[in-house]
Amino acid sequence: MSVVVDGGIEVPRGLKGVVVTTTELGDVQGAKGFYHYRQYSAIELAGTRTFEDVWFLFVHGRLPGADERTAFAAELARLRVLPEELRPVLRAIATAGERFDPLAGLRTALSLIGAARTLPPLWESSPERRRADALLVGAVTPTILAALYRIRAGAEPLQPRADLSTAANWLYLVTGEEPEPERVAAIERYLIATVDHGFNASTFTARVIASSGADLVSAVAGAIGAFSGPLHGGAPDRALESLDAIGSPDAVDAWVRPRIAEGERVMGFGHPVYRTEDPRAVMLAELARELAPHTDARGVALVEFAGTVHRRVTEILAELKPGRELHVNVEFYAGVVMELCGIPRNMFTPTFTVSRVIGWCANILEQAEDTKIIRPIARYTGPPAPQPVPTG
Repeated sequence: MSVVVDGGIEVPRGLKGVVVTTTELGDVQGAKGFYHYRQYSAIELAGTRTFEDVWFLFVHGRLPGADERTAFAAELARLRVLPEELRPVLRAIATAGERFDPLAGLRTALSLIGAARTLPPLWESSPERRRADALLVGAVTPTILAALYRIRAGAEPLQPRADLSTAANWLYLVTGEEPEPERVAAIERYLIATVDHGFNASTFTARVIASSGADLVSAVAGAIGAFSGPLHGGAPDRALESLDAIGSPDAVDAWVRPRIAEGERVMGFGHPVYRTEDPRAVMLAELARELAPHTDARGVALVEFAGTVHRRVTEILAELKPGRELHVNVEFYAGVVMELCGIPRNMFTPTFTVSRVIGWCANILEQAEDTKIIRPIARYTGPPAPQPVPTG
């Protein structure tokens, strides 16, 4: 469905397929089932490089050499430490509300950092200052999220360790335990594969805010708000909850068919861009199978059950929605992998955020180089105007 706006420009509903700018950061080729970061396959990077290497690629436009890798890791280690201005209020943020909402807490914490450090508008800041702000936000985000989780759970936050990578630190800060190498490797590959993914809703939101010249934290906070929605980043735990609800292989049809018939979305299936299998889901399915032998019997059973549900739901979707090309997406197996790695379910989407904040910041820095504000228009469909204002 399309709408016609003032001036006769016809655009698809939801701006689907509309090119709004240029980017050097990467692209998603949905028809081919392929996406890349700059000139490199994202999936290949996930299998061959560290998360810090890919972070460097987004910041500097190239992969680091050995000395650069060491220096960059040391810089990130310094920035991971929880800022002093947060310490007095972190408990209040963590315990606010009846339900724990880590992304809302992260928005609040980052906003406080931005205010306390008087982050300048992107419009007025130098490239060096923008980069410094972006690295701070990216490095401290996992520390904040893990601290909020532990406080809410009645435990004390842990200090990040300089000897651990981003992925290893995340597992340590959340679980409080020395992470096993297999789990670190799995989470690292997941984080790399989810840094960026085209002009999705949160990335577009970040760039719209950045185009106004606002400070970097404001743009990131807006992206977090968009990301929190269950139709975007807020679905890995819901996909796993679907597996729980199905319960057994012989119950797949009885659970799925009525939902499809009623027009409900089956979490973990379908994607607005891919018309083939989501390459992230393919990688994570393989990763889950590799990881399962290193877990207990429940982990092995979970991976087998997820594979069965994946195959059967795909068949049912093909039968009931022919021609729609609805395949499993990143969220389905992301939940399985995080479950196998011991990450609590209410920290699934925050784990996604740990990686995606790097992509948001890179997009914000790129957008800051453009001086044109993003300002579309809407088609008015209310009562004809002008009408007399009623008296009394």
